[in-house]
Amino acid sequence: MNCMPADFEEGAFLGLPKASGPADIAVVPLAYELTTSYGTGACDGPQACLDASAQVELFDDRLGMDLPAGQIIVTEPVWEGQAPTLREQLDEMAAHARSYYTGDLFPLFLGGEHGILPPLIHAARSHPAVGGDLAKLTIVQLDAHADLRSSLDDEIFSHACAASRSLDVGAGRLLQAGVRAYSEEELIRIKTDERITTSFAKATQHPHTGAKAWQAWLDELRSLSGPVHFTLDIDGLDGALVPATGTPVPGGLNFWQAVETIETLFANPDVVVISADVNEIVAQTDGVLTQFTAALLATKIVANHVLARHEGRWNAISSTKEVPFNTAFFTQFGRDGLRQF
Repeated sequence: MNCMPADFEEGAFLGLPKASGPADIAVVPLAYELTTSYGTGACDGPQACLDASAQVELFDDRLGMDLPAGQIIVTEPVWEGQAPTLREQLDEMAAHARSYYTGDLFPLFLGGEHGILPPLIHAARSHPAVGGDLAKLTIVQLDAHADLRSSLDDEIFSHACAASRSLDVGAGRLLQAGVRAYSEEELIRIKTDERITTSFAKATQHPHTGAKAWQAWLDELRSLSGPVHFTLDIDGLDGALVPATGTPVPGGLNFWQAVETIETLFANPDVVVISADVNEIVAQTDGVLTQFTAALLATKIVANHVLARHEGRWNAISSTKEVPFNTAFFTQFGRDGLRQF
């Protein structure tokens, strides 16, 4: 367990105390839950993850030292939408997230339902590595669900549409692993949209041939280049590891496969992971396994970002270019010449 130093800060990521100076890494909780379709409680997940992180060891074996390892890691206040409509809340969230895409820090967003993804991708257009052209951006997704529906319950911004809407927002490519629950409509899109590469759990988790399929997934990650956003829906893991997430599904990734994905992605010298999110966290009331698993993986993301800094594979990027940013993007989505749904 994390041995809680004298300057331990309650409720902060890893219990790390506030430090003076500009942040290198920002942990940004997003208490957003408006479209969950089965289990609920994702709005309380970010704080549950932060609380559980107090018990995570600060030492990382790959980094070879304790976090924060010379970096300033700040825990931001929990964001809660105030607008009266779903679309206006998405615009609020995108504006909030945009302030972390300056290029001189790494944001890790904690959700909340997976509906946080499209506003994060919209905000990412402001990052200097993206420069307003989201076609440069690849999304790497671990998830039980494809999240490629056109709508669910007549809502195009349902969490079940997070990956689909993120592509529609402008992301250039989507790589998915862990997927094992999807509709016919989603399978058709996977097969016909050249931007999408999906590694199905049925292949990667097969007891006899899974190793070959898993190696193919890792090779896809090694072949990437350019800016990447990493999105980790914790239901991508087997349901036994995250029983309290909103839609747990058996037959998913094991813990070490999630870790290997993170390590392989961040180790790619041709990739700049500009941001990440861990989502669909729900506070488990009959134990702490769900939020603790989420906290472990959030810590692994941070540790691998720090390692990339130490090894010169991540450097702050500055730009004087002003990227146009539509603060009413989601309110207007589907109008004014945008794709209609």
